[in-house]
Amino acid sequence: MIKNIIFDFGDIFINLDKPAVFKALANVGYIEVTPELDDIFKAYEMGLMTSENFILKLNEIFPSATPKELKDAWNSILLDFPENRLLFLEQLAAEKKYRLFLLSNTNEIHIEYVINAMGEAQFNRFKDCFEKFYLSHEIKLRKPNKDIYEFVLNENNLIAEETFFIDDTQENTAASAALGIKSWNLLVGKEDIIQLKTKL
Repeated sequence: MIKNIIFDFGDIFINLDKPAVFKALANVGYIEVTPELDDIFKAYEMGLMTSENFILKLNEIFPSATPKELKDAWNSILLDFPENRLLFLEQLAAEKKYRLFLLSNTNEIHIEYVINAMGEAQFNRFKDCFEKFYLSHEIKLRKPNKDIYEFVLNENNLIAEETFFIDDTQENTAASAALGIKSWNLLVGKEDIIQLKTKL
């Protein structure tokens, strides 16, 4: 019996344009994700460097870009947050049938942008639906690493088999499923979080 639900954020609630960052960086010389870039992205997502250092490191790789251009490119992935998803989540929270958690690979620049774009009142409506709101840069862990799921389970005394996890990235749901968590790899464009109750 499912008692707990853990949600991803990007492409579950807020729409993303994942190729947009690299299209924007192409204007300043980006060709492909090098191992160096991948390390920088992951370290920043885990809160292992400040936002200032993150932009500085990108600027070293793309010296023809201004810091603002790099920040704008980084935020270009973020699109809209459909109101029907927020209303669905609020209704789910109001039913008090499940313990609700957010678990997102999110960095400081992105979350600041989201709060500004949504407005603080609407963002707080979203955040208030969850018992705990876990962002990778704050807890220094990231999906699909096993330890991030164990952290959430242990900190909240959750039993894996009583827990349901939703994420749009197959690698992330495979990792959670390996721990016994019932997992839904949501297919973006074909499925929507508002269909959740048909999956439980």
